[in-house]
Amino acid sequence: MAKVALQGRVVAAHGRHYRVAIDHTDQFRHCYPRGKKAGIAVGDRVRILPEGEQEGAITEVLPRSNLFYRSDAQRSKLFAANIDQLLLVLAAEPEYSDDLLGRALVAAGSAGIPAHIVLNKADLPATAAARARLAVTEALGVPVHTLSALDAAQVHERLGPVLQGRCTLLLGQSGMGKSTLLNALVPDAQAATQAHSIALGTGKHTTTHTRLYTLPGGGDLIDSPGFQAFGLQHLGPQDIEHGFPEFAPAIAQCRFYNCTHQHEPGCGVLAAVARGEISAQRHALYLRILAENEAAKRY
Repeated sequence: MAKVALQGRVVAAHGRHYRVAIDHTDQFRHCYPRGKKAGIAVGDRVRILPEGEQEGAITEVLPRSNLFYRSDAQRSKLFAANIDQLLLVLAAEPEYSDDLLGRALVAAGSAGIPAHIVLNKADLPATAAARARLAVTEALGVPVHTLSALDAAQVHERLGPVLQGRCTLLLGQSGMGKSTLLNALVPDAQAATQAHSIALGTGKHTTTHTRLYTLPGGGDLIDSPGFQAFGLQHLGPQDIEHGFPEFAPAIAQCRFYNCTHQHEPGCGVLAAVARGEISAQRHALYLRILAENEAAKRY
């Protein structure tokens, strides 16, 4: 008797092992991709063939609305698929990286995914300076929510309306308090928290795999491991450009249709940077990403 294919949603991923919630049931199956199939992410809708009572083989990934990931010369790291928004967790201590923040926002912008920022550890004296550094990002229309993840009531008050009814990817550099925030939002998650190393000025990874949690108030939250690098080598020049939406009005003023906004005469973007209408910091990030991707092609 032929097996009947099932459909479901990937709710956890660890290496090539996946947990799939089967549609219209309360059943989960532990699945693996058939053959050499790769590129499956939490949030993906998949078709599987059952094997035994609790396992299955993933035979197809169904069409996605989006995929959020990073990539470098060695590998790609898939964070999540079919998400409604990104929630980036930052903190004043350990000091967050403007470069990594900018790269994550470029990845989101190129995929058409709205982003929100949580500035955690609001009780620390350095928070005011950290908030000031986010002025450039706020000017792009990215909301910033300042709070302490240790205050569960405050977390629900500030983030409840943002998360309700949406599928959100929770992302953050190591040590920003992401696991503490997850515990406040999903009390039964029992996420491991770990104090960051003051001596190293960096955090230790506490999440080792990606997992989807259902929020008590409705909606889903996908938690992913902390990161300390964010390559964008999967993006072409036009994709990178789309990750800088503030360039759009200035691009219309460029003299050449194929302007790269690096050195061309009559470039609208360079003129806007010179006038202070586009952040020099953001334009420098754009140039770094282009240079990295061009260098990678030569190797």
